[in-house]
Amino acid sequence: MEPAARKWPGQGVLTRALLLGVAALALRLLYGAFVAVGGGWAPYPAVTAAAVVGRRTHVQAAAAGSPEAWRSHEWRKAVDFHAEVLGRHLADGLLDTSSRAVCLGGAQEALALRELGVSGAVAVAKKRSPPLAVAGDDRRLPFPAASVDFVFAGRALDSSKRPADLAGEAARILKPEAHLVVLTSSAGDAYSHSSLQALFPSLRLVRSREINGPDAPTLRELVFQKLHATPASTTTDNSANNCTIGDHKLQLLTHAEPLIQEEPLKPWLTLKRNIQNIKYLPELADISCKRRYVYVDVGARSYGSSIGSWFRKQYPKQNHTFEVFAIEADPAFHPEYATRKGVTLLPYAAWVKNETLNFEINGDPGKEDEAKANGRGMGRIRPSAGKKLSGKVRSVPAFDFAEWLKQTVSEQDYVVMKMDVEGTEFDLIPRLFDTGAICLVDEVFLECHYNRWQKCCPGERSPKYPNTYEECLELFSSLRESGVLVHQWF
Repeated sequence: MEPAARKWPGQGVLTRALLLGVAALALRLLYGAFVAVGGGWAPYPAVTAAAVVGRRTHVQAAAAGSPEAWRSHEWRKAVDFHAEVLGRHLADGLLDTSSRAVCLGGAQEALALRELGVSGAVAVAKKRSPPLAVAGDDRRLPFPAASVDFVFAGRALDSSKRPADLAGEAARILKPEAHLVVLTSSAGDAYSHSSLQALFPSLRLVRSREINGPDAPTLRELVFQKLHATPASTTTDNSANNCTIGDHKLQLLTHAEPLIQEEPLKPWLTLKRNIQNIKYLPELADISCKRRYVYVDVGARSYGSSIGSWFRKQYPKQNHTFEVFAIEADPAFHPEYATRKGVTLLPYAAWVKNETLNFEINGDPGKEDEAKANGRGMGRIRPSAGKKLSGKVRSVPAFDFAEWLKQTVSEQDYVVMKMDVEGTEFDLIPRLFDTGAICLVDEVFLECHYNRWQKCCPGERSPKYPNTYEECLELFSSLRESGVLVHQWF
């Protein structure tokens, strides 16, 4: 009788290891099949476990740069958060499982939609990473016009360097009556809320609500629906020129510093002290939802007079870069602007129409160099208004400032204006209202010129300007009553 065969001691261990390996492989394949549920939106294939999704871009970060990130706690947390947000819109019928959906805020959003059954969901990233992310950027999303049923912008507008471009692209690819959803931390006040809405002129706001973010901060969710056609602008003079300043600007005025009601005996001191009381708009509201940031200095004088000494050093810009336009008719100041980067000089006089004006130079004889060094030119220049000129005369080209403003900026831009035009404000401000250009300006710093008490001669008023302080106060009051955040300047 042959002895019984002896078992190798490690045989059981090897068998168990092989079984565990097979089980692990089966689980991995099952996970891949689960993620890939429902197929894909051609030409983008279904999700597989080995897929690599989009990287961080300025469209917004996809938090996964490798498959390992899919199994991280932060990745799963982001997917679950977006699934909760998007699930409500799926239940409300804003999209369905057959919708072509595009996500601008990251691959987690696309994965959340796919797990909800929307198999055609894809994200947009700087680099193509199939199957979840396709290549694109803020200026060009890789989809035909009117081809998408649903766009989830997530927080892409908050992180984009070109929010207006991205908003325009999102609106372009949407089908008529399709929906777009935005999450933002920048619409907490009426001003920024209105600014964000202005980025989507072809869409209407359906609803807005506050939600809790993934890390506890409160976000605002805005749901837009695309109109059948972009509202056509009418061509009649009244509709083209008139504008309505919204409640979002009127609310800002409740926080503005009060106007100085009584004429100051020492205006050069009172108005200079008043700058400490000024409530700047960027201190009152979020200005991040704008296409461009523009500063217009009307009557700029020298670069150091206000652009270099005040605006660039003191005005709160919320880390935005401003385009600067210096409007200055006095040729004595023109050469220095040639070396100033980021400043566009308009060597003309701001006026109510295009024409050549005769200006009187009101300088003190022999003190021209001293005045220029202080940024005041040769006593400054002003329109002669048809009366007899007592000083030196210069012909200066003038342009229609209101029409230039309408051609240069839009309601999607953030526009700050400083105006020091030696009494011409009583002509320019009404023209801004008549043309509707005033609605394009967000904040105004206005020096109003009147027959002040003179430093040299107690009890005597300056004969340079015919208007009174009461007329200046009326000008400021009319601006504020119309919803313009204007400040008394010096």
